[in-house]
Amino acid sequence: MRAAPPETRPSGRVAPRSPGTGRRLAASRIAAALLLVLLLVVIVRLPWAGDLGMHAATVERLRHSLRHPGNPLVDADTPSPYYSPWMVLLGCVARLGRLPVFDVLRLAALAGLTLLATGVWRYVRTLSTHRAAPALAAFSLVLLWGTAVINWSGFLSLNSLALTVSYPSVLALGLAFHHWAWLTRALRAPGGWGVWLGLGALWAVILLCHQFTGIVATLGDLAVVIAARPPRARWPRLAVGTAVGLLVLWLWPYYDFFALFWAGDDLDGVHRALYTEFAGRYWLALLGVAALVLRLRRDRWDVLAVFFALGALVCAAGYASAHYEWGRALPAALIPAQLAAALEVLHRGHRRAVRTGWAWALAGALAVGAWTQAGVLGYVVGRTALPEALAAHYTPPWSTYEWISPYVRYGDVVMARDFPNRLVPAYGPYTVAPGYPDFFLRDAARREKAVQIYYTRRTPPGERREILRRYDVRWVLDGTRPMQPGLRPVTHGPDGQVLYAATP
Repeated sequence: MRAAPPETRPSGRVAPRSPGTGRRLAASRIAAALLLVLLLVVIVRLPWAGDLGMHAATVERLRHSLRHPGNPLVDADTPSPYYSPWMVLLGCVARLGRLPVFDVLRLAALAGLTLLATGVWRYVRTLSTHRAAPALAAFSLVLLWGTAVINWSGFLSLNSLALTVSYPSVLALGLAFHHWAWLTRALRAPGGWGVWLGLGALWAVILLCHQFTGIVATLGDLAVVIAARPPRARWPRLAVGTAVGLLVLWLWPYYDFFALFWAGDDLDGVHRALYTEFAGRYWLALLGVAALVLRLRRDRWDVLAVFFALGALVCAAGYASAHYEWGRALPAALIPAQLAAALEVLHRGHRRAVRTGWAWALAGALAVGAWTQAGVLGYVVGRTALPEALAAHYTPPWSTYEWISPYVRYGDVVMARDFPNRLVPAYGPYTVAPGYPDFFLRDAARREKAVQIYYTRRTPPGERREILRRYDVRWVLDGTRPMQPGLRPVTHGPDGQVLYAATP
């Protein structure tokens, strides 16, 4: 087996610490604790953005039927990749505890954040024994991004994490860090067959919970194996673990995981944005790329360098081939760079002047990242309480549609479009067309066309009534002047929206 890198190799004696070392260590831990407190308050507020409506709708369907939940967004009996082991567990919690769906999502956020924090701690401890390493790594992961904010599930920027903390992607990423730590230790020290069976099953769970994060986890696993260069005696265990993972994926009853590989190009347009403003969104991570070069010079099989190379290769291939959804593997390049930037400050082989220089460079980059994402404080105190300089960085959450819930019952079909189409199913009803790409819904294009026709001003009233009849629509969301006579206004919402009852 290879010798451990200098950061992790025990020295045999403990070097004396300067009086300032303890203060810096305490300061880093206090700062990390304050970061966790900030995110805990965000969980209580649970700002709505992105896919929150989809995840709430998924929990609602599983609460009502664990065996046959059907499509989470439209009234159709189809499987869905959103029915993951984690969401099934949350559905059981909602059903047995009779908890409101958003309370269940708060519990999910708490569990996901706990797994993420402990996973980062465990994995970083495989890379460095320095006591400040986990806290410094945590700050690098959430702040070393860029000066253009990006919010995307599976991305660990502070603003993105605040808006997606209740998503399955956060839990899956936390499990991925645990998996990398577990696999690293299993390759360093002999383990029984049970360890490898567990590793294979956990790998499958990560892939089922969030497929894109599962790809990142897989690339990290490959990096761990390549860097460890395990002896031939370990390869049968690796093969068995992989086989167990594939078996779990194949046996999962809620959807065909392997069918997702033939999902077509529906996601390319959505993910093209990942490659726009590239320099502005990620340039602070270049400090980590420089750190990776130094690590590679010390060890040509450095695990973080290998991890970065695999992630960068997948992302570059996605751009070159116009498969922009491959850009969801960007965390596989960013995470190792961010970790390397943090760990280089603590590397014992550097002269004191070099460590000081790295510390100042990292502190400056973290400060820029913190200023860029300072708008996240608005999710705690509200935008109006922020100074104008910080309010400029604030990403406002979406409006809720709780105002329709006293009238619309579970399972009713609502005609809606644009953002309402993505939020309404969170409260139990269905929409005519899904608000998100749905590979398993074969008539998705026809449904979207029907919604477009319904809201077109020139559409004859008879054709609109036929669309409502075809999809058994009971409610219509529209402006104050509906395009179809006979709709009865029931209640008014924000921005001039009106909920109409569709008469038979």
